Amino acid sequence: MQTYDFIVVGSGSAGSVVAEKLSASGRFSVLVLEAGGTDRRFYVQMPLGYGKTFFDPAVNWNYKAEPDPGLAGNADHWPRGKLLGGSSSINAMVYIRGAREDFDAWAAAGNPGWSYDDLLPAFKALEDNQAGADKWRGVGGPLHITDCSKTAHPLTKRYLAAAQQAGLPFNPDFNGATQEGVGVYQITTRNGRRMSAARAFLRPAMKRANVRVETNALVTRILFEGKRAIGVEYEQNGETRTARAGREVILSGGSVNSPQLLQLSGVGPSALLGDLGVAVVHGNDNVGANLQDHVGVNYTFKGRLPTLNQTLRPWWGKLLVGMQYILLRSGPLSMSMNNAGGFFRTDPASSRPNMQLYFQAFSTVIPRNGERPILTPDPWPGFSIGLSNCRPSSRGEIMIRSKNPRDYPKITANAYSTNADVDEMLAAVKFVRKIASMPAMAEIIEEEVLPGPSIASDADLIDDFRKRSGTVYHPVSTCRMGPDASRAVVDPRLRVHGVEGLRVIDASIFPDNITGNTNAASILTGWKGAELVLEDQK
Repeated sequence: MQTYDFIVVGSGSAGSVVAEKLSASGRFSVLVLEAGGTDRRFYVQMPLGYGKTFFDPAVNWNYKAEPDPGLAGNADHWPRGKLLGGSSSINAMVYIRGAREDFDAWAAAGNPGWSYDDLLPAFKALEDNQAGADKWRGVGGPLHITDCSKTAHPLTKRYLAAAQQAGLPFNPDFNGATQEGVGVYQITTRNGRRMSAARAFLRPAMKRANVRVETNALVTRILFEGKRAIGVEYEQNGETRTARAGREVILSGGSVNSPQLLQLSGVGPSALLGDLGVAVVHGNDNVGANLQDHVGVNYTFKGRLPTLNQTLRPWWGKLLVGMQYILLRSGPLSMSMNNAGGFFRTDPASSRPNMQLYFQAFSTVIPRNGERPILTPDPWPGFSIGLSNCRPSSRGEIMIRSKNPRDYPKITANAYSTNADVDEMLAAVKFVRKIASMPAMAEIIEEEVLPGPSIASDADLIDDFRKRSGTVYHPVSTCRMGPDASRAVVDPRLRVHGVEGLRVIDASIFPDNITGNTNAASILTGWKGAELVLEDQK
């Protein structure tokens, strides 16, 4: 059994950062165990290639949630990255920190050090924002963030104009002074290539002699002596191996795998573990509970002006954008499908936005098996205005089905299970139609394709968004942070309540979801978490 100072389980958005920061001084040895393989794949590096990785079992866990009554019985597809960089290697790359009020609420709930003002220096330190430095943005950090304001599709201007006609202010930077309004999204790319957490943080760390990264290494359980975590057991190339942690074991498996591994290792709901024959090390009903996720739906339109459909669908168009990408690292393949978006409030009395918008200058109404049909859109000029809720009140859970670590856990999302979530989504889809009815958009719309003009009553609108909604891939809070061990899994320093030598550092620790895409806050959690670990070393 080899011994390292730290063992980091998972090389995703947080784990890559943790490995880099813990190893930077050269003082500590770090072992990173990743269940997946390499991120050096063409469709991983090419930004719009995530249409291909959306179902690819070579890089994707391809989880499936339980049939959900709130989604008209649909069993939602849950992609999660299974490779270096984790989900930052297969996501849509939109870089949104979250609202000031989100983090201030974390701190107010008894988590000192997690307020927005506490975290802003860390956000700025990790960023290299192409838009330049200011009071809010950072430059010179490891994570390059691309300003897409000059490269967005021409139709984006009409969307922005229509949203302003509908009453939303223009916002040049959602990570600036305020989040509300509409604007062009910043994305995690550099020179036309995806800037995953692996590329930004882990690859530089892998050049150090004190870092070892093992791929295709599935951690099956945490090893304990009494209540102290001393190492892990993992499977690699058909063999069972063990590694010892002299200082700490750090779980960075994400909101699905971190609670799963805790439960497999005897830290979780005592009744469930007992029923499955898992010896209980420490009973805690919060492990895997409190699941929060963002749920979204698209409204799709047939247009009178060309969209990306006319470029990406024909063979000659594919050839053209392919050559543009390979030779110049530019064009549609170097972008996210979400060119622009925004944040708005369905209730003016609310202190912060509760809904997020997405504008996509293409459409994929006609399904295609085996891939997300981004690279093969509809044969007519189409575009979509999507939206998702930001802080839904519905709660789900992620629980193991058996003590076999290769059995996928049971994901129960419980989407739209509260009246508040249904009511705000109803108001939100009506606002999407309002944007589409504004002159800047109405004059170029031939027809609303989905859901279509026949869907008009409140009841029909609710039925429609239940049938067509799905996760927007932001699950959090399954190992949530809090000072009260009876209500949380980790303390404000991310140490697992009730045991020693064990932390969770990833999006599963979020006390509540944030307003926007969760990747930036996941990377921030890795940065902040590593700082806490280093502070606690004697």
